[in-house]
Amino acid sequence: MASAEQKPAPPTTKLRADARRNREKLIEVAAVAFAEHGVETSLEDIARKAGVGIGTLYRHFPTREHLVEVIYRRELESLAAAATELAQSHAPDVALEEWMRRFVGYIAAKRGMANSLKILMGTNSSLFAESFGRIRSAFEGLLKTAGDAGTIRKDIDTTDLLHALSSIYSMPDTPEWRDRSHRLIGLLMDGLRAKK
Repeated sequence: MASAEQKPAPPTTKLRADARRNREKLIEVAAVAFAEHGVETSLEDIARKAGVGIGTLYRHFPTREHLVEVIYRRELESLAAAATELAQSHAPDVALEEWMRRFVGYIAAKRGMANSLKILMGTNSSLFAESFGRIRSAFEGLLKTAGDAGTIRKDIDTTDLLHALSSIYSMPDTPEWRDRSHRLIGLLMDGLRAKK
């Protein structure tokens, strides 16, 4: 098996259509499996649920960490893109709240991949610097728009609020974790909304 420092599989644009479909299906299945059962989920089970053989999985992702990195990047890109999409289709405070709820999904994916992400942090620290920058930028844009619209207070510090959101990560991993996380977001939004 390849080392954790080896480059991930080539971008999907260089793959044949069937190989690209297989790769995307593996990513989808693995993302759900890691979020629900942790990163130690059997790769054989992931391949089987994706409808491919284990050899196909290893051709695309030589190590578990490669698969984790691709999923992590996908979650990050999805969360960053959601800020723009939500801002275009919702009132500013609603867009902010919905984005924070999606942040819970991002955290759920990270929780399930925690051990492999620690390995990646040692070999690819730029991945985490990039992720923090993208998340912060998306979040700041939503906060500024909502503040300018007068729907939330303007004295909110982005770093403080990101720390509050990130604390969800350290909550005990219980069956009601996601519901509790959404309740906490509701409490945060109550504190953020401008008094009328």
